[in-house]
Amino acid sequence: MLRIAPEKICFIVLKAREFDAKVEVVEPNPGSNPSDEDMREVLEDYDDDAVYDELKEFIGAQNEDEQVELVALTWIGRGDFEKSEVAEAREQARQARSGPTADYLLGIPLLSDYLEMGLDQLGESCEEFKLGHL
Repeated sequence: MLRIAPEKICFIVLKAREFDAKVEVVEPNPGSNPSDEDMREVLEDYDDDAVYDELKEFIGAQNEDEQVELVALTWIGRGDFEKSEVAEAREQARQARSGPTADYLLGIPLLSDYLEMGLDQLGESCEEFKLGHL
């Protein structure tokens, strides 16, 4: 049984995908009228990225058990642990805590994929969340 609501995990998955879609900054000082540039700068990875800030704040607002669950799910999705080893993954995630969980998770390339694969291995899915039914 998950120790964090699947909806929260799916929110992180979707936001992490937005963040991962960012590209290198082409124009460091975009014009004052975003519509003139077809809103291209929203896909560029600026230092003050609102999606990153939102994700960091959201993850940081979760309680310790929920943050541990996010790390364990990531490790399961990455293949570090099997589905049957979820208790061990949680315990190791709890013991490994040394700094902000958000910083750790947001530093993992493919975070959204790992979380989604971890969910899938535990019999959950983000399909309903993606379709806007939640």
